[in-house]
Amino acid sequence: MIIECVPNFSEGRDLAIVKSIAAAVALVPGVSLLDTTADQDHNRSVITFAGKPDAVVEGAFQAVREAVAKIDLTTHAGVHPRIGAADVVPLVPVEGITLEACAALAATLGERIWTELHLPVYLYEAAARRPECKRLENVRRLAPTGLAPDFGAGRHPTAGAAVVGARKFLIAWNINLRTTDVAFAQQIARGIRESSGGLPGVKSIGLPLESRQQVQVSINLVDFELTPLYEVFDAVKQRCDERGIAIAGSELIGMIPAAALRSSAGHDLQWENFRPDLILENRLARS
Repeated sequence: MIIECVPNFSEGRDLAIVKSIAAAVALVPGVSLLDTTADQDHNRSVITFAGKPDAVVEGAFQAVREAVAKIDLTTHAGVHPRIGAADVVPLVPVEGITLEACAALAATLGERIWTELHLPVYLYEAAARRPECKRLENVRRLAPTGLAPDFGAGRHPTAGAAVVGARKFLIAWNINLRTTDVAFAQQIARGIRESSGGLPGVKSIGLPLESRQQVQVSINLVDFELTPLYEVFDAVKQRCDERGIAIAGSELIGMIPAAALRSSAGHDLQWENFRPDLILENRLARS
């Protein structure tokens, strides 16, 4: 049995902290650290690791422990939405295990995070116990209005709260535009995301990238079989062409399954950072 964990942490500028979180994961026997990505505009990092279920759950706990110790949300600033230092911790089935089993592991992990670290936890996606917590964006929207955590109460004084759950494979992907018009990026994001009547399986927001003097359409593609990468890219490009705005490039956050690339073969996605070791199967084979 193999599962993957792709936790997102609210730190992307102090690389020493990011490395310390990754190191906490790597020290757990049976865990393979696959990728670490940090973004200074988002002020956010994504760490990808995989292995046997018990080892990965332990790795996730140690990563959260390190984040709670090192990240202070009271001094945090970044363009990406967040509610906690260890903002979201998803478990993903890879081989020989069901999504339901991953959801049970997520609940156990969430309870331990509260019990040992006093960090309140919301359960989401397949682990959700309430319909309003099913979608991550709903948790982010409702938590500040008083939605109670599934484990614990209130907020940790410096680490906020965590969102823990289980989900299918998700492709985190950004398309960067050669403009500083944030409203335009937000308009594109509304036009392509499923919740606004756009493409099935697409979640997206528009964000500024001050360090690059660009804007970004930040995308979570939750079902690449339903909507392949190239359809999302083409929808963004069409809107940009209509306004005479160029696409600077697209960047992958974390890993991507080989099947997602095959379904978009022959299409130029203007990758900025793609390399073969970001293909999940390649890394798992080496590990």
